[in-house]
Amino acid sequence: MAATALDKFITFIGFTLILHTAYSAAQHRSYLRITEQEFTLLPIDIVIQGIVSLFIVMYGIIFIAGDFKEIRAVVDLKNKSWETTRNLASFQIFHHRGKCLSEEYTS
Repeated sequence: MAATALDKFITFIGFTLILHTAYSAAQHRSYLRITEQEFTLLPIDIVIQGIVSLFIVMYGIIFIAGDFKEIRAVVDLKNKSWETTRNLASFQIFHHRGKCLSEEYTS
């Protein structure tokens, strides 16, 4: 499942709302310092905006990330044969420094 432009846009809007929530919270704290009031809680509208934007970002990321894979490795490996499973091409080295130690080595 490919991510559509709408999914990316929703995620962008969610991140923008999270940044706006953080800015609003910082602005509220600044206001409380200026008016010399004690900080107890954030206003409910900032809290609700933060929770809603968090859910928007989670929704967007779920669709951008793609399909989930099974945790168990057996599911991915059940269709492969033993020969292809044990083929570790990254460990097959043909050119290495050991050939320099050979008497037959010519440069």
